[in-house]
Amino acid sequence: MAKRAKFVKPASRSIVSAQVVANKRISPSFIRVTIAGEELSTIAPMGADQWFRMFIPQVGQSELRLPSAASNLWYAQYLLMSKDTRPVVRNYTIRAYRAAGAGLFGGTTEIDIDFAYHGDIGPASAWADTASAGDKVALLDEGCIYNPTPEAKWQLLVGDESALPAIIGILETAPADLRAEVFVEIPNIEDKQDIPELANVNVHWLVREDEHATPGVLTLETVRAAELPEGPSYTFVAGEQALTTGLRRHLVNDRKFAKTDITFTGFWRHGHSAH
Repeated sequence: MAKRAKFVKPASRSIVSAQVVANKRISPSFIRVTIAGEELSTIAPMGADQWFRMFIPQVGQSELRLPSAASNLWYAQYLLMSKDTRPVVRNYTIRAYRAAGAGLFGGTTEIDIDFAYHGDIGPASAWADTASAGDKVALLDEGCIYNPTPEAKWQLLVGDESALPAIIGILETAPADLRAEVFVEIPNIEDKQDIPELANVNVHWLVREDEHATPGVLTLETVRAAELPEGPSYTFVAGEQALTTGLRRHLVNDRKFAKTDITFTGFWRHGHSAH
């Protein structure tokens, strides 16, 4: 049996500073913020769903105070800061990376970040809505979560809107012969984004018609009822916590998928503003 797929970590990392250079609403529920800075060049592109911890100021803060450690000690330092002085920390995926000299807004390295916008119920969503050129941010690279097992003959990719940047990145860098079933839940039909057309990949867009529905419920019900391929597989599921844990439980208990062939991560928790 294949060993459990492990997350891929960067060889070295540091907390790097950058600033906003562009902000664009790309669909009803998504905002794309572009950040740039010389220090971003220290982040080495590693894969399709490369993620990072993002540090942004609290409302009313004029200074972005940061931990000095980039090892696991960063969080201990963060907790030692008073609640009034510590930054907001959230996890996001690199939607696009442009090396210095290849950027759209200047000569330094640029990173696009897509935020799923849910109004001002969360500090990161509210920040993205009003972020303007010059606003300071900082990033801590965390590597990649998606890491398929070599034995997999097909893949199951599942997520809500918070996982859309990662899933699109996976498909954009996938081999032409990838065989996969993809389920993506979005709040609005206009939130659909261009996805590479691969001959053996079926993409199922699931639109929540009830704006008060709990994100992830539609996806979980749909996948439970779906007819899926047979044979060795690899599953990547990300998004709201109940979706990820519920789907893993279903795949293992009801479909007898091996736990070692499933990568799942809860990006957020419904009803909570913090990760």
